[in-house]
Amino acid sequence: MRDEQSLRLGFLAGVGAAGIGAALWALITVATNYQIGFMALGVGFLVGHAVRVFGKGVDTGFGVLGAVLALAGCLAGNLLAACIIAAREMNVPLATILGGLTPALAARVLTATFQVMDLLFYALAVYEGYRFSFRRITEAETRRLTH
Repeated sequence: MRDEQSLRLGFLAGVGAAGIGAALWALITVATNYQIGFMALGVGFLVGHAVRVFGKGVDTGFGVLGAVLALAGCLAGNLLAACIIAAREMNVPLATILGGLTPALAARVLTATFQVMDLLFYALAVYEGYRFSFRRITEAETRRLTH
């Protein structure tokens, strides 16, 4: 079973899922003018399942990967939403805002938009990213391993 694992494929799929989740988070936030914390649950679920399906992992590293990428997807979603809003308010292309984004500026934006409730939703996303990243072992596989 471990010979089927691929941390690399799990990583690539997880990054893709985190990116999709972040984009959806940002678009929904901008469209509703409201940050919906439950989006974090969707990001965690999406990332965890992507890591599971493509990584086929049973080792702890897959759960850690899913947790880290789920958190990254949530942060990226918040940051992207703030950038889209800033681009609209400044009447400049989003690419201009993203092009001027430095790690220090990104940290300031995330800090400025942070709410205490975010901790709960980030924690739930991390949990889901971890929990759903592991391959499900079927009964047939369990019998094969124990006999």
